[in-house]
Amino acid sequence: MFPEIAYRETGKTHPNSFTNRIKHHRINNSNLQLSNYKEIISPHKGSINSLQLDSTESRYLLSAASDASISIFDVQQHYPSSSSSSSDIHKHSSLVTIDKQQHQHDAHKFSVSSAIWYPVDTGLFVSASYDHFLKLWDTNVTKVVMNFKMPGKVYTTAMSSLATSHMLIAAGTEDVQVRLCDVASGAFAHTLSGHRDGVMSVEWSKSSEWVLMTGGCDGAIRFWDIRRAGCFCVLDQTQTQLGRRPPVLERSVTNKALMTKSTSASQSSVIKPRGPQRKSGIKQSGGKGFIKQRLHPGTLSVQDRATAHYGAVTGLKTTEDGMYLLSAGSDSRIRLWDVESGCNTLVNFETVRLQTTKTIQLATTQDSALVFVPCMGTVKGFDIWSGTTCQTFRAHYESVNCCWFNSQDQELYTGGNDRQILVWSPPRLLSDEAHDQDEDNWSD
Repeated sequence: MFPEIAYRETGKTHPNSFTNRIKHHRINNSNLQLSNYKEIISPHKGSINSLQLDSTESRYLLSAASDASISIFDVQQHYPSSSSSSSDIHKHSSLVTIDKQQHQHDAHKFSVSSAIWYPVDTGLFVSASYDHFLKLWDTNVTKVVMNFKMPGKVYTTAMSSLATSHMLIAAGTEDVQVRLCDVASGAFAHTLSGHRDGVMSVEWSKSSEWVLMTGGCDGAIRFWDIRRAGCFCVLDQTQTQLGRRPPVLERSVTNKALMTKSTSASQSSVIKPRGPQRKSGIKQSGGKGFIKQRLHPGTLSVQDRATAHYGAVTGLKTTEDGMYLLSAGSDSRIRLWDVESGCNTLVNFETVRLQTTKTIQLATTQDSALVFVPCMGTVKGFDIWSGTTCQTFRAHYESVNCCWFNSQDQELYTGGNDRQILVWSPPRLLSDEAHDQDEDNWSD
């Protein structure tokens, strides 16, 4: 640690690199443990189905539960009572709670399966429920500003954090079609058809605002370019590559060498005359020639029958760099996919038990070194590149449904069927406690 500080002071280490190394050290060398200084008081009376921290401030935690309630917590600012002392645990109560008792007209009628923040502003958030409705909320007045009626239960929703040209909400339901809801117009933009069963998980790409990834109950994971019809890729678990691909610079050097060899070989070879070739296509009835047959990889080819899991795809999560995709299935398998090639990287994740009847929410660290997976009553942290279990979190009394990693404070939030939201954090240093005691209790 001290050499790193010395390198930072002398300018040998870039500030961002220094920050990333410190965060990596806190997570990997100091195991996360149940926080002894922060507690979230859950007002929910049903299982926690969804958790998300806003991406603008990393401060407000949004939760959704099966009792049709939605809550918002401030995970940075706590409000101590007059009887509490400085040594007490910081208890964070909900700032806003929306339920059927207080919001009879606007609240959902059945279990809320998903709640997500609007990517660039905490003034809006989206909720989806088994009551067939997707709602857009104004956070400040806790009122519904837009309603979308779905054809069935809504399992999951997602919005692109990169989008600058559209304001689309992707919704996966028990219907076979994925629907894109346009916030700007208040109507459905279009539907994506290709799955043969309900869609339990959706995830936007971290490298393109136009690419959407969906996982269905038919075991298929499909990649869509929302600017055109049909999917352009269907992941096949039998198409494999060993481990991660080489860095971009190494690949560019290798490609240049191969191109040079192929060019020299083609120049030295003798061009042989080609014989008559058979035309491919469909012959017209009038004898006017052939029409080239167009096969779309997502709708007409044999690849359309490919599956990524032997069961429903219950969870999807892209790494922060957008190069890899993690998937979880009802076959209790976790797989890592190369987004560029669409291949299974054959990372052998240790055997776990996963939920089979509902969507689970995965989480990754900022450096994409660890992935946190709800495994029935526990949460396990796996090394993404080796598949080995690095950490196991046991504190929930029942099955865990969702988790979210706070990259700013290196905290993990988990929610389960026991109605609790737990906070996992690195061991606290003495300097941190002294800083909290000397901190002025004011805000602007």
